[in-house]
Amino acid sequence: MTTWQISTSTGDPGRVATILPGSGYTAQGPVLWYAAKVLHSAGWTVRTFSWDELSPDWGHARRVYGESLRQATVPDGGRHLVVAKSLGSFALPVATELGLPGAWLTPVLTGDAAGPVRHAVAAGAAPTLLVGGTADPLWDGDVAAASGAQVLEVEDADHSLEVHDWRRSHEILARVTAAVEEFAARL
Repeated sequence: MTTWQISTSTGDPGRVATILPGSGYTAQGPVLWYAAKVLHSAGWTVRTFSWDELSPDWGHARRVYGESLRQATVPDGGRHLVVAKSLGSFALPVATELGLPGAWLTPVLTGDAAGPVRHAVAAGAAPTLLVGGTADPLWDGDVAAASGAQVLEVEDADHSLEVHDWRRSHEILARVTAAVEEFAARL
């Protein structure tokens, strides 16, 4: 069975961010690493999730991510923010159920497994930032646009939010990080 752990960078106990990685994209990947860095720099307590293998079973990940959100301790009146990449978006239905705001980076919005994620996006129960690239086969810009969420759609970016030109990829990374920072500051 795939195991996992959560490491915590202590900050304000009333502002907790949970970082959920993708399949094959750990929390050390640039879009998650910089998101965690900017949140910690702003004083948030950052809980970073990691798997013992790169590609956990999707059903298992969905259950584990959901339970990790349910079990997070945030004081009454505090704020719990979810920042998730790809596979991490499988926690979106639980986040919606709990009323948790989230920055969902390259959420899985296409394919058979995406139904619950698309439904949760459409529900729009909490503040939501959706980030995806037009060259990502798992992104659906129409679903994102119809959700009423804040959307950052990056032209020609793939599932890693990168393009062939490293300079432009760096600019995209800066835009995504700034969007997460601004989103969190508004909560």
